[in-house]
Amino acid sequence: MPMPFLPLRALPPTSNSALADAWLEEIADRLGGTSRDVAADRSLLCRDVLTAIVYPEYAGNWETAVSDEKLSRATRLALSALDPRNVTLEPEYYADCDDTLFQPVKPLLWLWYSFDRTALGGQNVGLGIRLRRLLAQRIFKRCGENFKAFQHVEVTFGHRIEAGDNVVIHRHVLLDDRGGIKLGNNVSVSDYANIYSHTHSIVDQRDVTNVETVLEDGVRITYHATVLAGVHVGEQGMVGANAVATKDVRPYHVYVGIPAKSVRVKPNAPDPATILRTSEHRIPR
Repeated sequence: MPMPFLPLRALPPTSNSALADAWLEEIADRLGGTSRDVAADRSLLCRDVLTAIVYPEYAGNWETAVSDEKLSRATRLALSALDPRNVTLEPEYYADCDDTLFQPVKPLLWLWYSFDRTALGGQNVGLGIRLRRLLAQRIFKRCGENFKAFQHVEVTFGHRIEAGDNVVIHRHVLLDDRGGIKLGNNVSVSDYANIYSHTHSIVDQRDVTNVETVLEDGVRITYHATVLAGVHVGEQGMVGANAVATKDVRPYHVYVGIPAKSVRVKPNAPDPATILRTSEHRIPR
C-alpha cells in the first residue's frame, strides 16, 4: 500500500500577524542602516529587542536599571547580559576566531539564541522562522531564498556557512562551521543532527584541523545523525537516523549505521553509471 503524500498545511494568519509584521519590519529597518560600527549598532539592537521582550519595564531605561543598586545583583546581571558585549560565546575562545568577521555577527547570534528561550520565541514556529531568516541573511556568508530554521539551532561562527535555496534546519541542530559548511538547494537537516567541519588530533586535542563539509542539492540528514568534518554528501544523498558519516556519501545513496555505509540507492536515482560519474564531479572545496 503506497504511503500518503502529506504536504505541509497552509495556516490562516493569527490575530497578531499585523503586529508581528510591524515588529520584524522594525528590526529589518535597523539592521539595514549603514553604520561606521556595525557591531556596536547591532549590539544596541539586540539589547533593545531582548529588553522589550524579557524586561519590558526597563525597556526605556536599561542603562539606569543596570546601575540601580536597589535592584538585586541577579536582576542587574541578567539585564546587562541582554547586551551581547557583556557576554562571551564559545567561539570567541578559539584561536582561529577572526574578530573582524565574528564580532559583527555575534549580536545577531545572541539575539537568535536568546529569542528561542523567551516566551515570545519558544515554540512560536511562524514568527521564529521569519526572525531567524532575517538574521541568517546577515550572519551567513550566503543565505538563499526561503531559508527555514526551527528553534534551538546553533552554529559556531555563522559567517562560514553558505546555504542555498529552500534549506530547512530543524530543532536542536548544530552547524559547526569552523572549517566551513556548504548547504546546497533543498537540503534538509533533521532534529538533533550535528554537522561538523573541524577535528581534533587523537594525540593532542589542541591540535585542530579545519576542513570544509559539503551537503549537495537535495541532501537529507535525518534524526540524530552526525556528519563529520570534511565529509562530502553527494546530490540527493541521505544519512539515516543515528548514523555517523565518516566518509563521503555517494549521490542518491542511503547511508546508515556507525560508521555509515550505503544500504540502498534511492528509487529516483539515475542509472548507476551516472551516479558514479556524478560522484567524481563534486563542489570544489
